[in-house]
Amino acid sequence: MNTFILAIESSCDETSCAICKDGIILSNIIANQKVHEQYGGVVPELASRAHIQNIVPVIDKALATANCQLSAIHAIAFTQSPGLIGSLLVGSQFAKSLSLSLQVPLIAVHHMQAHVLANLIDAPRPSFPFLCLTVSGGHTQIVLCESPSKMKVIGETIDDAAGEAFDKSAKLLGLPYPGGPLIDKYAATGNADRFKFPEPQVPGLDFSFSGLKTAILYFLQEHTHDNPDFVQQNLADICASIQKRIVSILLNKLKKAALQTGIKDLCIAGGVSANSGLRNAFTEMGKRNHWNTFIPKFEYCTDNAGMIAITGYYKFLDKNFSSLSISASARAEW
Repeated sequence: MNTFILAIESSCDETSCAICKDGIILSNIIANQKVHEQYGGVVPELASRAHIQNIVPVIDKALATANCQLSAIHAIAFTQSPGLIGSLLVGSQFAKSLSLSLQVPLIAVHHMQAHVLANLIDAPRPSFPFLCLTVSGGHTQIVLCESPSKMKVIGETIDDAAGEAFDKSAKLLGLPYPGGPLIDKYAATGNADRFKFPEPQVPGLDFSFSGLKTAILYFLQEHTHDNPDFVQQNLADICASIQKRIVSILLNKLKKAALQTGIKDLCIAGGVSANSGLRNAFTEMGKRNHWNTFIPKFEYCTDNAGMIAITGYYKFLDKNFSSLSISASARAEW
């Protein structure tokens, strides 16, 4: 018998619904929120209101795109943690209502674990065990994944996330929100070796980006003091140099983890994995070291319900269901 999973993602400012049939994503609908651009960042209250407006149309479109009826759904998966609590509550309460009304199991999903399992959506897929560098606006982690249900964080940031380093650097450059993708855009035509930024010497497999952000701030203050047009005149080279350093920090730690564990299947995931500089450097690192590298499609890198659906599918196979009393959580342990 076929198994259909309806998945809901609402952890931040994307409202998304996906339909999964036996581990195959039939639809993955995402509604983005433009309202935050004028504020230079996500406003939690506005995000929650937008989720309320978007969730029914998004679910309707996901079902229609998949040519699936609600009556065919076998389980409801949803992002339970981590994220903005107001946003999570919209998705979790809607998921509970669907589960109760359809009388089908409820499946709670950890958002960051779902990012890791996004690598299992399409072929080719990594073999277990594999390492996943998970990079987003709020998280930077190296995850050892032994099975769809057994994961362990073996390295993480001790302060800021890589995505935050991109966005904050973009803000210092005067670029509009969200600035990370704009750094990637301008870096494509820049000289990445022109400006040198420091690489933090953090022991083990952990990351740090706060010092890099401070170094970029002082660098810009020094140069704009002498030349107010410095950023405008050198934007591409600055962006390329910043991106090269952030990418090297990420991949040097991932390389260290691969050498320590002996694992040869490596993945990246999360919103920052859509960065072209990271994707290219990651692929090249794999070729040099004879490692197998895997990157999800762009639509599965940023927050989306497809990754919630594939995680929900594996939980369904394990009969790992949740009760209606489960609560959404802004923070979550692995």
